Amino acid sequence: MSLNSALYAGVSGINSYGDAMNVVGDNIANVNTVGFKSNRVNFADILANQVANGPTTLQFGRGSLINGVDASWAQGSFETTGAATDMALQGAGFFVVKNPANGSNGTYYTRAGQFTLNDSGELVNPNSYNVQGYQLTTSSSGTTIRASASTNIDISGVQSVPKATTSFKFGINLDAAASAGATFATSFNAYNAVGEAATVTYTFTKTAAMTWTYVATGPAGTTLSGAAQSGTVTFNNAGQITAPAADASLTISGFASGASPLTMTWDLVNDTTLAANNDLTSYASDSVTNSVIQDGYSTGVLQGLSTDQNGIISGLFSNGQTQELWQLELVDFLSPWGLSRQGNSMFAETAQSGQPVTGVAGAGGFGTIYGASLELSNVDLSTEFVNMIENQRAYQASSKIITTVDQMLQEVVNLVR
Repeated sequence: MSLNSALYAGVSGINSYGDAMNVVGDNIANVNTVGFKSNRVNFADILANQVANGPTTLQFGRGSLINGVDASWAQGSFETTGAATDMALQGAGFFVVKNPANGSNGTYYTRAGQFTLNDSGELVNPNSYNVQGYQLTTSSSGTTIRASASTNIDISGVQSVPKATTSFKFGINLDAAASAGATFATSFNAYNAVGEAATVTYTFTKTAAMTWTYVATGPAGTTLSGAAQSGTVTFNNAGQITAPAADASLTISGFASGASPLTMTWDLVNDTTLAANNDLTSYASDSVTNSVIQDGYSTGVLQGLSTDQNGIISGLFSNGQTQELWQLELVDFLSPWGLSRQGNSMFAETAQSGQPVTGVAGAGGFGTIYGASLELSNVDLSTEFVNMIENQRAYQASSKIITTVDQMLQEVVNLVR
């Protein structure tokens, strides 16, 4: 073989290690890019020439080439940001985002969960691509229902639906040492079907030893009725309630809003054992309200968001309620190494990656999600600096091959002198 082959082998090394430095440089440049996955170079030798030499065959290599650049899908570390819309994936999976300008053709996949709400209340990435998820609704029985198809996550117009009060109970001590005629009052807010609050006041009056009467009154214009509107409470010598011995109902009608009458239950006994709850007592100490419990609430406006490990986005409302709103869609691929890089920490499906498998966090092999956190770049600077040194030395050695072969060829030329 001629020395010219050695020249081209040196050129191939220069080209290969020059491109390898591009990969190292890209990795180092993205050391602070959220969700970035580092890449590595796969070198391969070029098919050798075979030269027959009697009974043996000589093989001479023709240099090197880059056989591929593979992404490293190693888990990146996490940063807690405190931003409710930031999300980090631990384990397998990608978030799904869509370019609103391209419709179904603009679907991309990313590990970068740096999301925000746009002016329309939609969850988007820094490129204003819509994050995809499944809408969650609550049935009348309280069961959460997930939509069958994913769509743009939209938080606009979300509010907490009011819940009418169905039961209430007090934790009250009525002073056993109080004189006849002594009174004690306590109040609570009951809510009708439209979330309108009605303040109900119970006034207890002592009539005899261990005996108190009660009267319930409501806001002006309303009418109260039912066994829980008025009656008598009696206690035994241990200060425990003996009557009423059953739950009593209270109905409020005449709401200013025009809402239907509200009927609720004064919870006095255990529904299973029918024994008294003993929330009402009569001990020889000052009359006091220890607790007031009722299960209704008014409508509420959205005040904050939170995301759990299953990717469920919940709304925190002004009425103190928490409501599940959306669940993030995740996808995975049989060969994520076949994904096409699209820039901005996004990837696109290719024939080499296979079709996306959809799911949700924490199920079917998908990873979990950390809210108010971000997955950082998985670039290892120490490894990249070692690769950089190796590539630099290999590049220098390849260039040295060219200069050395040039000197050898010059010696051949000098033979004719």
